[in-house]
Amino acid sequence: MLPNFKKHEADTPKPPAPPAQAPTPTTPSSARPADRVPPSVIGPDLTITGNLTSEGQVQIDGRVEGDIRGTHIIVGERAHITGGIIAEEVVVRGHVMGSVRGKRVMLQAQSHVEGDIYHKALAIEQGAFFEGKSRRSEDPISAAAPVEKPPMLTPLPDAS
Repeated sequence: MLPNFKKHEADTPKPPAPPAQAPTPTTPSSARPADRVPPSVIGPDLTITGNLTSEGQVQIDGRVEGDIRGTHIIVGERAHITGGIIAEEVVVRGHVMGSVRGKRVMLQAQSHVEGDIYHKALAIEQGAFFEGKSRRSEDPISAAAPVEKPPMLTPLPDAS
């Protein structure tokens, strides 16, 4: 809602402020819109080699060579993904070469996906390119293999 700007705000009486209330335990504080975190964006000039993991929404407009895991993944029109995607919700507008696992998956008209899609709900717009198998699953995310962490690098012993 937009604020109502007035020239003479000092002339109008203000109603008393309501007493402050602590949030109830049944309402999580993260559900309020003011607490939402903006999406992470991988710009069109960025190339990432390696796996990505996010707790929130990610919009990819660049190139990723590796697996992506998050809650809400948006693959932009100019994005190129070589690897798998695992998320609650996946929206594809660009290129994906790899499997997609999500409870809700949408392939928009300009998308190009080469790989299998494991989903609970799938929507494919007219004009989308999809080559692979579509498999419906009640829980497509938990059936995915866990993403392996790379081994820790150990320093080389001194040769002296």
